[in-house]
Amino acid sequence: MTAVLYDAPGPKARQRNRLFAVVGTALLVALVGFVVYRFVGTGQFEARMWEWILYTNIQLLLLDGLLNTLRAFALAAVLSLVFGAVFAAGRLSDHRWISRPATTVVEFFRAVPLLILIFILYFGVSRGIGIDITAFSALVLGLMLYNGSVLAEIFRAGVVSLPRGQREAAFALGMRKTQVMTNVLLPQALRLMLPTIISQLVVVLKDTALGFLILYPELLYQARFLGSQGQLGSPILQVALVVAVIYITMCLLLAQLANYLERRTRRTRRADPAAPADDTAGEIEQIRAATP
Repeated sequence: MTAVLYDAPGPKARQRNRLFAVVGTALLVALVGFVVYRFVGTGQFEARMWEWILYTNIQLLLLDGLLNTLRAFALAAVLSLVFGAVFAAGRLSDHRWISRPATTVVEFFRAVPLLILIFILYFGVSRGIGIDITAFSALVLGLMLYNGSVLAEIFRAGVVSLPRGQREAAFALGMRKTQVMTNVLLPQALRLMLPTIISQLVVVLKDTALGFLILYPELLYQARFLGSQGQLGSPILQVALVVAVIYITMCLLLAQLANYLERRTRRTRRADPAAPADDTAGEIEQIRAATP
């Protein structure tokens, strides 16, 4: 029995891996303990360094930053999904005049770093073309172009990975290509790719932090502002820890959603016995039952 990328480890290899895991965990715990020890030794956990969080105005400022982060994430996530679906369909098209431009767009925006995209949209478009674009729009458009291109490849790979018999059986029923894609292939591909899609949405959420570079007032921007206030004692480390906990909580919630959807998908596949891949009649019966 072999895995996809490497041979399955034997008894000695498993023991060695356990040893490495124990040693690595011990080193990580020691490193975290040393960092906490230094924080305590330098007074970073003293009450006076955390008094800023008791002020109502500061709490409202952090809440405003959180809402701005969620607003940019929500719009960028929706636009990325739409962008990815449209260009994945373009890449899967049988017409070269559609598939080739779609492939070029996807590969181009996947290759360009997200930060450069945001800078081009915010500084280059405003000064080079003369179109006034806000920090929010530049951030959302940059997130859409980059993550939408990644999602387009995820959607395309999900459709291509389906058994060939599904497509052939659908065509045998007299379906057109559009019907095959929308009624047969896409529902199955989306169910299989949901955990990966949500994992990419976690990336969208974390990448909203790049908005502080163009002065978009999201969480990281507010953290830098609060941490530089001398009247609060310049609590940059404390503010950064609070903001990090907020980001980690949001990402963990999305990760839990991905795990939940993966378990639901696994239970659904176990509940629905699949027909043999080479049994065209079985494929036809499955598709006839699944389509209205």
